[in-house]
Amino acid sequence: MGFIQAFKGAVGGMLADQWKDFLTVPNGLPQTAALFPAVPQGTNAGRGSNTRGSENVITNGSKILVPQGYGLISVVDGRATGLITEAGGYEFNDSSPDSRSVFAGDDLLASTIGTSWERFKYGGRPTSQQLAFYVSLKEIPDNRFGTQSEIYWDDAYLNAQVGAVTRGSYTLRIIDPLLFVHNFVPASFISANAPVFDFSDPDNAAGNQMFQEVVGSLAQAFSRYTNDPDKGNRISRIQGDSVGFAQSLSAAVEENYRWSSDRGLAIVKTAIVSIEYDQRTRELLADVQKADALSGARSQSFLNQATARGVQAAGETGGGAGLAMFGAGAGAAGGLVNPVQPWAPPGQQGAPQQQGAPAQGEQAQAAPAREDPVAKLAQYKQMLDQGLISEEDYEAAKKAALGL
Repeated sequence: MGFIQAFKGAVGGMLADQWKDFLTVPNGLPQTAALFPAVPQGTNAGRGSNTRGSENVITNGSKILVPQGYGLISVVDGRATGLITEAGGYEFNDSSPDSRSVFAGDDLLASTIGTSWERFKYGGRPTSQQLAFYVSLKEIPDNRFGTQSEIYWDDAYLNAQVGAVTRGSYTLRIIDPLLFVHNFVPASFISANAPVFDFSDPDNAAGNQMFQEVVGSLAQAFSRYTNDPDKGNRISRIQGDSVGFAQSLSAAVEENYRWSSDRGLAIVKTAIVSIEYDQRTRELLADVQKADALSGARSQSFLNQATARGVQAAGETGGGAGLAMFGAGAGAAGGLVNPVQPWAPPGQQGAPQQQGAPAQGEQAQAAPAREDPVAKLAQYKQMLDQGLISEEDYEAAKKAALGL
């Protein structure tokens, strides 16, 4: 009892010859339309032209076209009596033993669709007159979200609480049309002369409710993403990972509001337009970025640069004494310059022995190596840049290193 499949897939030109009048999807729908009445097309108004949109009543012998990307739901008194998700042409017959009520099997639909049909199906034989509605099975775009004030979440990368104002959009898919119609769509959208159920319509209370629920789940979604080791724990990756963040947002929405299990809805992709961090978070990000830049092999590069600048400064400001002091320190540290050797006559190895100096072959106690002041200053400067010491601490350490 229900619909008999006349053909599958695209209609082509055969419709003009075999079907003079039929029901199909109305023209001019917004991309965010999710559920809407079927409208008649055919010879009465010219092929491809819509006639009275409220005439979505189907009876015995009614022919109906289901385009690719849409599903058809027949409704009586607010209850589903038939569901078609396979593209093709169908004829309604309430008594034919060859007819079927459910044409499912689309991979994009939830596996619960059969269960939800058993739960909601019309008891007994369907009546001779029913209402026909189309439901979108495509990704429904441009569902927007945004926060007016900061939301806060614990961030593993920064190891602190983060605050930000954010805005963006997501694409949505109806994965179980029966759950969606029965559990979420208001009755006014599945009755005679029903309007289009449009998620972006500001007068649609159901769409506004979803907006609030997404905003209420954003903090949890950000926390899920930045605390997931598989995502790299990086805030900067969210804006470029439309699918990954969508999974975090969908999981947060499901946990809080059960979109998938109770409403047959799922978030597919996201597009974050902007994330504006609060002042404290921006400062923390800057400090962490500096610490990252000075970690590992890059730390040695920074130290070498600082030492080179020290050589130049010692030569420019301290003359020979400055370079001598630097040379002594550099020699103690493994040395960037060779220590200055006293002059000796040709053929004589080493410097002449001074009076009172230990004789050759005697073990002399070596003087402790002096720390390199330039390297120490570079370390102090690195600690200052990372916020580990204050400006006063740095000045005091600099005077001590230079012996001032």
